[in-house]
Amino acid sequence: MDNNYPAIPFRPEPRDFPGHLMPLSVPEGLRLELSRSKSVEGQEEKFEEWMSVLNDRYDECLASIPAQRAVFEATFRHEEADGSAWMYHLSLTGTEGSGLDEEHAIDATHAGYSRQVKQPGWEELTPKFMLTPEHLRSAMLSWAKSGEEPK
Repeated sequence: MDNNYPAIPFRPEPRDFPGHLMPLSVPEGLRLELSRSKSVEGQEEKFEEWMSVLNDRYDECLASIPAQRAVFEATFRHEEADGSAWMYHLSLTGTEGSGLDEEHAIDATHAGYSRQVKQPGWEELTPKFMLTPEHLRSAMLSWAKSGEEPK
């Protein structure tokens, strides 16, 4: 930590947080989320290992998203002025998605790294606007409802 800057507090939502209301620009049936969590100090290499595993096992990750109704997910790392490391997770999912299923090897691996690398919980940023061309919007809605490619 950099002592020249005050520590940035981490205020995760309670586990039963239902999520923010979606703005009108997010179609019904979809959930847009940008979440952040503070990294465990000293786990920077483990975070990089985690992201390498997900990149190396990309096809397994892809196979797990139909049940989650994940249209897309993206993870970012950021270091704040106080020296703290944070991970940000951006996702667009169907409201009927299941989340990680640790019965699947990649989901169990993913969850295991999460427990080691990040502080428990997430701060949830409030979505305000989403812009999507209609042809992509309809494909995203179809996927979010069924977990299958549109026909």
